[in-house]
Parts: sequence; structure tokens; C-alpha cells
Amino acid sequence: MAANVYECMFILDSSKVSGNIEAADKQLRALLEKNNAEVLVCRPWDERKFTYPIGNHKKGIYYLTYFSSEGKNLVPIEQDCALNEMILRMLVLKIHPKLVETMLSLAKGEHAVALHNMQEEPAAEDGVPVDFGGDGQRRGRREGRG
Repeated sequence: MAANVYECMFILDSSKVSGNIEAADKQLRALLEKNNAEVLVCRPWDERKFTYPIGNHKKGIYYLTYFSSEGKNLVPIEQDCALNEMILRMLVLKIHPKLVETMLSLAKGEHAVALHNMQEEPAAEDGVPVDFGGDGQRRGRREGRG
């Protein structure tokens, strides 16, 4: 059976990681390799506050991983992630074969983290700064005025 390439976004408990991202990286790699997955790219993405708490957690570390594996290995990977106290949530997506090279080159790029963290402040047509807030809702200074 042919191996597929998957993108996995982990949300890690920031109190369990405690600034030691290298140990978290080793733990995630070991979990994937234990289940016959070949890690292609693995890097921290961002630390953010949640819009809604996950359990008692109000913030977490988003960790992006690309790996190659057979589809039958996904169930054991998800089971091991569910048992790992460091992992709050995870999402695995299969990458279309035509997009694999592009996605991996973007994830491996030295400016990948810098591009992600660069944010432009959008402005409305009337020049009033727009705030999207943590919930994605568009708000201007005049919000709430009838």
C-alpha cells in the first residue's frame, strides 16, 4: 500500500511544555515514528489564547507536523495522541499528491514562522481600523452604535 503525506496540527498544553519545545518535539516525533510514520517537517507554529477554553486551558501551543504514512496507521496515532496528556487536540489532513512539494517547501522555509507572524492591520473603507478579535468577527470603533 502506498504511503500518503499528512498534515497534522497539534494543540499542546503550554503548561506541560513549559518552554521546553525541544522535549515536546522529541515526544511528538517518537509518537509518530512508533506508529510507522516518517516525519517530514515538524515545527512550532504559534502560541495563542483560545476563543473558548479546552477543558481548563485558556491558551496552547499550535505545533505543525507533516508526515508520511499508510492510512491504516492513522487510528493508532490518534489513539496514542488521545492518551498523551501534553496533546489537547489534533487534526490530521491528507495532502493531495500534487500539493505535497509546495506544502513541504513552505513549511521548511526559513521564513515560514516570520511570514506567519507578520500581520497587516486591515482598515475599513471609511479609514476606521478594523478589529477582528479572537472570534473572527469584524468590529470597528463604531460597533454598537445604531
